[in-house]
Amino acid sequence: MSSASRTVRTDDDVDLHVEVDGDVAAPLTVVLSHGFTARLEEWDLQRQALRDRARLVLWDQRGHGRSGWTPLTRATIDRTGRDLGEVLDAVAPEGPVVLAGHSMGGMSVMALARQRPELFGSRVVGVFLLATSAGGLVRTGLVGLGVGALRLLGLLPVYLRLLQALAPLLERLRRRGTAAGRWFTRRYLFGRDDADPAHVREVQALLEQTPLPVTMAFYATLLEHDEAAALSVLGRVPVTVVAATTDRLTPLAHGRRLAAAIGDAELVEVPGAGHCVNLTRPWVVDDALLRLLDRVEARLPGRRAG
Repeated sequence: MSSASRTVRTDDDVDLHVEVDGDVAAPLTVVLSHGFTARLEEWDLQRQALRDRARLVLWDQRGHGRSGWTPLTRATIDRTGRDLGEVLDAVAPEGPVVLAGHSMGGMSVMALARQRPELFGSRVVGVFLLATSAGGLVRTGLVGLGVGALRLLGLLPVYLRLLQALAPLLERLRRRGTAAGRWFTRRYLFGRDDADPAHVREVQALLEQTPLPVTMAFYATLLEHDEAAALSVLGRVPVTVVAATTDRLTPLAHGRRLAAAIGDAELVEVPGAGHCVNLTRPWVVDDALLRLLDRVEARLPGRRAG
């Protein structure tokens, strides 16, 4: 086993932090993409579970973790999809690859499928989508009504620009590790019965490392995200969709729609869990990932089933 870090510079000159781990001689590479305002460390438990099974590639999405920042106009899912493709080309240019994405990371995988469909079924041989959505996240509830009204009035771009303009000031005034921050983390990142206080503090600390200007920049793309056109491309390869039943950020219905639209996807529903299901139910997520690798390897030339 070995672990190494490297930098991938994108075609618009953003440096992406990448780590390579696991069995470097393994025939299969797994590329793990983290979620909104997180960083590659969110996959630590899955990293342990997969080390003996595959070569692992983990990366910090632009503006997150140890990767470089980006102009606001390039803080989009479309751009992170291209970034994922460039990481793939630089660090896993040959051999079969499974792409795994949590939340925004799953959206980046879908964006790549739309942009470069020729990869799926050739280099990309499997996809793991965890607590994510193909679009329409902000259509219901008070937030959905508010965003809908802003769209109707043509004021949504003004609203988003205002948030982005205020973000640097709010970042200077920001206090991390507060009780209010823990309440928000508990409510929106955890489920009905999986909010261990230590886990809540761990996730709060992880998310609060991301500066507010990054958060506000990517918030706009999450509102407009729609990758439904990519789902037929994903259907070319084995896919597993994991959805938590009490996820408030990417609700269960989104996971069910994803699996149905892809077609022959395995849908794993995790009762009582929330958005951080890979932290709070690692045995479920790890098992689902390993089953996907079994399905993928059974299709590889020269590999036996099971």
